[in-house]
Amino acid sequence: MPEEEDFQSLFNTYVARYRAADASGCAALFSPDAELFSPYGPPAVGRPAIEATHLEWFDDTAATKNIKVVSAGSSGDLGWCLAHFSEGNEGQGTSLNVLQRQASGTWLILRCSLNELSGADPSEP
Repeated sequence: MPEEEDFQSLFNTYVARYRAADASGCAALFSPDAELFSPYGPPAVGRPAIEATHLEWFDDTAATKNIKVVSAGSSGDLGWCLAHFSEGNEGQGTSLNVLQRQASGTWLILRCSLNELSGADPSEP
């Protein structure tokens, strides 16, 4: 599925920026009016809030961040994907994302909902 490859590529870029503690770079992968919902803090709306949220998240486990897209699809300029994430021995979960294709053909995250999995197996990405 081409969406899975496109979205995995986007999240690979995100992971590289996250591991580098590049909050601005992470936020740049979200659309200007994006919304981020997380059990790790209040909702973040817009790139500045998403950047500020990322600054709060970076710690010594950032270098272990992983994201694996497990299913994806699209219709027109909107796409969706379900992904598994992990960071260190804590913070495993899933994220449900709505993505928007830009005029350039690239995708940006429009909505992201993180969901923590309690009792998750840390060996599973």
